[in-house]
Amino acid sequence: MYGLDPILKVEAEGPIRIITLNDPEKLNAMTDPLHEALVDVWPKIMRDEEVRAVVLTGAGRAFSAGGNIPGFVKNFEDVPYRRAGMRTARLLVDHILGCHVPVIAAVNGPAVGLGCSLAVACDLVLMADNAFLADTHVNIGLVAGDGGVVTWPFMMSMLKAKEYLFTGERIPAQTAVDLGLANRVVPAADLMEEAMTLARKLCAQPAQALQETKRSLNLHLQHAALMVLPFAISAETESFSSPEIVATIENFKKKA
Repeated sequence: MYGLDPILKVEAEGPIRIITLNDPEKLNAMTDPLHEALVDVWPKIMRDEEVRAVVLTGAGRAFSAGGNIPGFVKNFEDVPYRRAGMRTARLLVDHILGCHVPVIAAVNGPAVGLGCSLAVACDLVLMADNAFLADTHVNIGLVAGDGGVVTWPFMMSMLKAKEYLFTGERIPAQTAVDLGLANRVVPAADLMEEAMTLARKLCAQPAQALQETKRSLNLHLQHAALMVLPFAISAETESFSSPEIVATIENFKKKA
């Protein structure tokens, strides 16, 4: 559907669009084709006159492992590529926050780095009981520039946001609910049915009332994004000149 790369699968069930990150062998890591398709899908959703809700999930055992190692190395070695990637990261956040219909994240497994930012940028977050969130940017020497610094302070205390962004510690599903990063924990086997049931419930709501309520709420996040993201993404770009990134690259190459 929408003529996208099959690495991002889009299916329709009535007015619901199910978007699946579809590279399970790589744990849905954000390779260039997946990242580009994910950026491109949101304008298509917003032009779809039939859509009333979106469910976003991952194929296989992960929601998304975040950035992929070859792309990370290329970001270090190729400055124009890095700059283009950072512009794309900004577009992805803007598109999700600006999408007019509610977006439900069905977090079926680990959501790490950019995958974590992607999940928490959604309007409602359901997590499988074996899933976890982790923003590990700082651990590998990067500024956490592509999402958590914008959304997390609206969902939990600033102190907790700092704790988890500074340390990169895993946030199990129930802890994510307790903090305010997720709405509920669901048995893994029931996750998609729960997400679809919620999507159908939202589709039954008056469309304009629901969509403009979402818009009104997301203006808080969009204003924060306008204020925070230009600096945060610029600082993340600068991280690639740090000695810690050189060490991270060397470790990645040893494991390759």
